[in-house]
Amino acid sequence: MSFPALIVVAVVAVGFLGYVIAIYNGFVRLRNNIDKSWANIDVLLKQRHEEIPNLLKVCEGYLTHGRGVIGKVLQARAALMGARGNPAEAGRLEGALEALLKQLFAIAGNYPDLKAQASFQQIQGRISALDNQIADRRGYYNECVNRFNIRIESFPGSIIAGSMDLQEREFFRVYESDKTPPEIEFKFGKS
Repeated sequence: MSFPALIVVAVVAVGFLGYVIAIYNGFVRLRNNIDKSWANIDVLLKQRHEEIPNLLKVCEGYLTHGRGVIGKVLQARAALMGARGNPAEAGRLEGALEALLKQLFAIAGNYPDLKAQASFQQIQGRISALDNQIADRRGYYNECVNRFNIRIESFPGSIIAGSMDLQEREFFRVYESDKTPPEIEFKFGKS
């Protein structure tokens, strides 16, 4: 083999190796972006979970007919805290918790003294702000997961992904069917 042919083969080999390294590093970057974006969501979920007991303490003294909802909010919160590392399960449980919180806020609307209380308004505002931030971060997380999953399934990335043992990641979805709260009847009578 002549010297110019060796140079061409070396350039092609180095170019191919560079291409493989670029794909590998792209997967590492995407995987780390997913982990980082999930960690950001997890922080917000934790902050919201810390606000829920405060909300329930404020409501407890006022809500004579909302005790069932309070118990269900606590159960949903506990279940969600147990699923913090699993986006699919967290998304399912998140929908149920959101629905219960909306129901709790609707019930609180029937109690003008509670609604007017500054601590209730502050906690309600804080939870609503956290919900908006979670929704925003969920969009970014799902975009990172989508890019990652596309790269894993696309050629030639699929070959390198297979050698790295990379698996598709799950989206963080809140399904509408999980946002439907359980029906609770309230019988307002004389106390």
